[in-house]
Amino acid sequence: MIAWIITAEIAFWIVIILGLICRYVLKMPKLSIFFFALTPVIDLLLVILTALDLKAGTSASISHGIAAIYIGVSIAYGKTIITWADEKFQQCFLKSVYKKEPLTGMAKGKHEMKMLGQHIVAFIIGAGLLYAMSVFVGSNSDTSPLFQVMKVWGIVLAIDTAISISYVLFPKKK
Repeated sequence: MIAWIITAEIAFWIVIILGLICRYVLKMPKLSIFFFALTPVIDLLLVILTALDLKAGTSASISHGIAAIYIGVSIAYGKTIITWADEKFQQCFLKSVYKKEPLTGMAKGKHEMKMLGQHIVAFIIGAGLLYAMSVFVGSNSDTSPLFQVMKVWGIVLAIDTAISISYVLFPKKK
């Protein structure tokens, strides 16, 4: 299972890099969109492989839960990750200059709340996938490791929430 997650992550970055090369080097924007559109396909394949692995009788494990986290994060943060990769590609290979001023004050608070929103969406997607997997597998298998992963992720989300809200309540000065 871990090998599938690693393979999905590698495939994710390969299609993003191919998309950026098509966009900026080969000047083929339609082909770049095709590669970027493959990212959710990779996620879908990982969902299918994870569910089939469980259905085949493999005991549910933390790695199955990590697959759900990966998928939730990939879907919720996908556009943000591609935008970040696009900027880095332009800086490294096209020598474009991006001068981003560090966010401060309420602008930083708003940004942190937006990122928290994405984290919540990722959590909901991951939890939904874990629940769907447990229903798909049925009551013949112990799926408690899947929900153990969600408990830990819930703690991480609570910490992220506290930190994000702190940026709104106590805006960062320069």
